[in-house]
Amino acid sequence: MSKSTINIREIEPQDNEQLERVIRAVFPEYGIPVVGTAYGDIETTRMYESYLTDKEIYYVIVQDGIVQGGAGIKKLKNAKDGKTCELQKMYFSPLVRGKGYGKKLFQKCLDTAKRFGYEHCYLESAPQLKEAVNMYESFGFRHLECSLGNTGHYSCGIWMIKKL
Repeated sequence: MSKSTINIREIEPQDNEQLERVIRAVFPEYGIPVVGTAYGDIETTRMYESYLTDKEIYYVIVQDGIVQGGAGIKKLKNAKDGKTCELQKMYFSPLVRGKGYGKKLFQKCLDTAKRFGYEHCYLESAPQLKEAVNMYESFGFRHLECSLGNTGHYSCGIWMIKKL
C-alpha cells in the first residue's frame, strides 16, 4: 500500500469546485444552519477569486491531488481599525481531520496574518464544531460576547479573537 501525499498550498483556480463540495458537506454532517453561514456565501462558489486582493490569502490541504479542506485570512469586513483580520472558511473533509493538518494550516494562517501586519485575528464558528473551538482556544483565542465587523454570518453564535 502506497503512502498518501498531503500538502498545504495556496489555492488555485481549479480548486474551487472541490473546495466548495468540502465546505458545503460539513454543514449537514454537523447540523449547522445553512442560512447566515459560509454555506450561503457567494465566495464559497469562487474561493480562488475571493482571495486575490492585498493582505488576503487562502490555503488548501491537498491529499493525492484532491482538495480536502482549507482556511483563509482576509481583512475583517467593516473593521474600524483595519488591523484586524478574519480567519475564514476553515473546513475539512473527514479524510484529513484529527491528523494534525488543521493545526498546521491554522498556524500557517496566523503566521501569514502577522506577516501581513494584522494585529488581531477574529473568527466566527458554530457550537457544533466543538473540536475546532477547542483548537482555537488552545491557540489563545478568547471568546467575545458579540460579533465584530459585518460578516453576515448571523447563525454562527461563537465569536473569538486573538492578539497576534
